[in-house]
Amino acid sequence: MAAQLLPGATGVLALADGTVVQGIGLGYEGEALGEVCFNTAMTGYQEILTDPSYMAQIVTFTFPHVGNTGVTLEDVEQFGEGARTAARGAIFRDVPTAPANWRAHGDLDQWMKRRGVVGLAGVDTRALTRRIRERGMPHGVIAHDPQSRFDLDALVAQARAWSGLVGADLAKDASTLQAFTFDEGLWSWPEGYAAPQPEPRFEVAVLDYGVKRNILRALTSIGARATVLPASTPAEEVLARNPDGVLLSNGPGDPAATGAYAVPEIAKLVESGKPVFGICLGHQMLALALGAKTVKMEQGHHGANHPVKDLDTGKVEIVSMNHGFTVDRDSLPAPVRETHVSLFDGTNCGLALKDRPVFSVQHHPEASPGPTDSLYLFDRFAALMSGAG
Repeated sequence: MAAQLLPGATGVLALADGTVVQGIGLGYEGEALGEVCFNTAMTGYQEILTDPSYMAQIVTFTFPHVGNTGVTLEDVEQFGEGARTAARGAIFRDVPTAPANWRAHGDLDQWMKRRGVVGLAGVDTRALTRRIRERGMPHGVIAHDPQSRFDLDALVAQARAWSGLVGADLAKDASTLQAFTFDEGLWSWPEGYAAPQPEPRFEVAVLDYGVKRNILRALTSIGARATVLPASTPAEEVLARNPDGVLLSNGPGDPAATGAYAVPEIAKLVESGKPVFGICLGHQMLALALGAKTVKMEQGHHGANHPVKDLDTGKVEIVSMNHGFTVDRDSLPAPVRETHVSLFDGTNCGLALKDRPVFSVQHHPEASPGPTDSLYLFDRFAALMSGAG
């Protein structure tokens, strides 16, 4: 191998094509294997690193100053623990500075150490982002060792040997193992997270493929009691709870792989006539259940500044996105209609059934991080559940 370890390098990123990026290691000391992507959000790094949709991925932050506001217990999005069910690694241009924010409970470096997230700083993130844009998301190994003990050849070989996300059912590991009810509302300053309504208006069954907390908070804020169920829950068991609606959550991995067991159950839920709302992975698997196809994207969509057009209203929304698979818009069958489209690349971002109270979006209307332009979709779900949609 041509690459040589640079003096003082305590962190490296080894890619499957033999490229080795070197810099300053931080966070967890060790190695992490995953798909390398980039995220263009300027804020919300803690929510990004705890989003279960990033499971088995290494996130490159395009914004140079990450970590300045520290970390807080309130901004964790996942229910699982550590990097096992969220991002495995993080790449920064600058070394995170000491936190300067009134909400901070600690600094990013120590938080990453505790969670098992391997970090790399002091690298040209613009060059890495351009590489991903031009060649797609590579397989890579990120490693941190204060003593600079790296076998670069072995790390590259490990990246090359990884099977990747295509065909990977990761939702089974991100999902809850038993049902539970969530009762926390959306955050507002200075009150914090809202309390649930004393008497819920709706009962919502949430199929958990790796659900974010803020999705559940958004449900609570429309007057719903959200009961979170394991990803493999049969449709008959969901319907036996007599919910007013069913939400198909976000999550990691290949929708076709998780769909092997989830799609038949989703099809039954659609046939039941209950209102169904899908988000991200839930959107993709709903599309599969309706007869469409999904495909792997070259660079995916990851950020909090993506323009999406609502084809029903003509309105353009700036949204939060995080996905590496997409619904093939040309495969959408009747009576499915496309409702949203990405203005970056024209990919599908939403669908609805013409004859049933069923709809879904590829983006994240709950944000966290990101704008709340699409938060109205939860109100649309409430209208369907009340029979007014």
